[in-house]
Amino acid sequence: MTEKENNSKEKDNEKEQEKKDKEEELKVVMPDAEWTTMPEEEFTEQPDYLKVFADFYIAQFNQRDLEIMNLYDTNSNMVDINHYLLNNIKFTRKELVKHVLQYHAQNFQSIIDEIANKDGVDAEKMTSYRDWNNWYEERRNKISTSLS
Repeated sequence: MTEKENNSKEKDNEKEQEKKDKEEELKVVMPDAEWTTMPEEEFTEQPDYLKVFADFYIAQFNQRDLEIMNLYDTNSNMVDINHYLLNNIKFTRKELVKHVLQYHAQNFQSIIDEIANKDGVDAEKMTSYRDWNNWYEERRNKISTSLS
């Protein structure tokens, strides 16, 4: 090999080495992803009468018919409940009942307690949607209507 070829070969080797050095300098090392799973939410078991009432309330909410219920809301419980319902309206009604009671059972209980105080309703005996619907219609019929 001639000296010229040797010099050329050395220069090529130097260039390749410089290229490799630059690649190593710029090489980005990504750490392996660490997967974390959230634990499944544990739901507090609620009494049946509270589940039935929440189901009835959600139905009235969906029909935009909470005027009568408002008469029993002394501490703005409905604001908290309705806000939660609006934010989670994509749930099925069964899932929505379970979730809303997880966070707002005390709000529902306050409304039920007020209904019991004003109307003498024993909520624990109100075991079906129909029971609450009948109460609601009776209560609506007691409201006097006037045109003035």
